[in-house]
Amino acid sequence: MQPSEITEILNRPLSRELLARDVARLAYVAKDGTPRAIPIAFVWNGSQIVMCTPPNAPKLTALRHNPAVALTIDTEVHPPRILLVRGRAELDVVEGIPDEYLQANSTYVMTPEQRAEWEAEVRSLYREMVRIVVTPTWAKLIDFETTLPSAVEELLRERESREPS
Repeated sequence: MQPSEITEILNRPLSRELLARDVARLAYVAKDGTPRAIPIAFVWNGSQIVMCTPPNAPKLTALRHNPAVALTIDTEVHPPRILLVRGRAELDVVEGIPDEYLQANSTYVMTPEQRAEWEAEVRSLYREMVRIVVTPTWAKLIDFETTLPSAVEELLRERESREPS
């Protein structure tokens, strides 16, 4: 997929809405070769998806071994709205708490006092974190109105080709 195609998809209004959500599902291959899909808070910085995790997280060993990842960001309504992204994870160890970690968790409803307490706890717990940075190399937006999953699109094309003109 060409970078201009990825940019066009990610700049669509619905993609922008999905990229403003708080949780994605990150898929990767574990060291034992089995697949993993985990929910994780993220931030879209305009060109990359950034997630943060403790330096001892098992996913980091897997990502160092095989950085290929896929992400799904979707809604809980019908019809679902789904943004699929693929890329390679780059790992960046950061001293202290990355701004993206605080930003990714900013949508959770807390009073100002709860937020201050949560942030103090986070700062006391983590001396360093790892930023997982994914630059999209492929993207697809599915809204079930103008775009469908590729298998459904293929079935519709096959049906249309069988129908008499």
